[in-house]
Amino acid sequence: MNQTFQTISPIDNSIFLERVYADDQTIEQVLSYADKAQVAWRETSIEERANICRNVVEYFLKNTDEIANELTWQMGRPIKYTPFEITKGFRERAAYMIDIATNQLQDVQAPAIDEFTRYIKREPLGTVLVLAPWNYPYLTSVNAIIPAIMAGNSVILKHATQTPLCAERYSAAFEFANCPKGVFQHLHVSHDQVGQMLQDVRINYVAFTGSVSSGAAIQKAISGRFINAGLELGGKDPAYVRADANLSNAVENLVDGAFFNSGQSCCGIERIYVHQDYYTTFVDEFVALTKQYQLGSPINNNTTLGPMVRSDAAKFVRQQIEAATKAGAKALIDPKHFPENKIDTAYMAPQILIDVNHQMDIMTNETFGPVVGIMPVKSDEEAIQYMNDSAYGLTASVWTQDIEVAQKIGNQIETGTFYMNRCDYLDPALAWTGVKNSGRGCTLSSIGYEVLTRPKSFHLKH
Repeated sequence: MNQTFQTISPIDNSIFLERVYADDQTIEQVLSYADKAQVAWRETSIEERANICRNVVEYFLKNTDEIANELTWQMGRPIKYTPFEITKGFRERAAYMIDIATNQLQDVQAPAIDEFTRYIKREPLGTVLVLAPWNYPYLTSVNAIIPAIMAGNSVILKHATQTPLCAERYSAAFEFANCPKGVFQHLHVSHDQVGQMLQDVRINYVAFTGSVSSGAAIQKAISGRFINAGLELGGKDPAYVRADANLSNAVENLVDGAFFNSGQSCCGIERIYVHQDYYTTFVDEFVALTKQYQLGSPINNNTTLGPMVRSDAAKFVRQQIEAATKAGAKALIDPKHFPENKIDTAYMAPQILIDVNHQMDIMTNETFGPVVGIMPVKSDEEAIQYMNDSAYGLTASVWTQDIEVAQKIGNQIETGTFYMNRCDYLDPALAWTGVKNSGRGCTLSSIGYEVLTRPKSFHLKH
């Protein structure tokens, strides 16, 4: 009998669904279909691929309400927000990558020389294995799936066991779009089975979003093969509020950046440095706005803060907060202000910590939950030092009205994306990448197509 897995809903701890892991025969069949389908798919026109991908997006838009409800039950985000993952981020990223494909995939012409024709062709890699997480299951996966298909690759999607319906929705969407059989497929497989697939010569690229430890395991698994992996890993993303910042704007956006999706975002705000002249005012306003959140069941339209994905995830965050307070940090939110906060459950009140320092785990290691530490700083130089004092480097933001100063600071920050006066957002026209333990590789933008193709040079003498 095949092994099964269950998806436990964080809403009420019930079994939301149960699925069977694919057996060896099914995995072999999927790999074979992908390998054979890609041979023909790579010969299709960009226009034909674009039509199919646009129809995939249409499927998601037509079924947004149903998909959003499924998503809320699987991972716990409030229902008032889940539809926007499809109608905004998913739609925007897919449309942009489809629209730029013709230009980005065309041949690169070398300067003319008599008697020679020279150009570089961008060829698809083959079969791309996409390993997607549960926290933003459509946003993270679309970054790789649509451009991989547009580039002429076949795709096999393995989604987190917390959000298996997302993989099934993709398959339904590509079927709706009349995509040729084998070009897109999904599999429900275990970690061990993923490890075996990574050794298969028919897997030509891996796009992974997840933890640092899992990224390291993937890198080790492919170390004996000459293929690449895009690894989007963890973050401990900082924000710096300068003395010239628009405080109300900074507070509004940073509260959202810290607590949206219950803080379960790789590019969420986990630490804030505020110029000492405005530190007290900033903290007071930050606390006041945070207290306006409504913690509760995510299927309630009034809820603005849902449960974390699992009770053990909330337990980890609570332990990190407790360790910080024992070391001298001060917690500014009384959990009693949020009646739905309950120990040993996934329902957790947001928390703000002050009197924190970089000897505390809460300011240096990824939390991935609804808590943020806030420290005062005396200068740009001190803020830069603290922002770079991290093993991660995914995003960072500065809040100021001086763009020249922002650019100067940005040039000194070790990060993949640097923002001024915004945070926790992916612009599909810009490369999404990280440094240090936040991973390697790139999705989105014109550069995103470079990692999903290989250059092939043509040097023709007439």
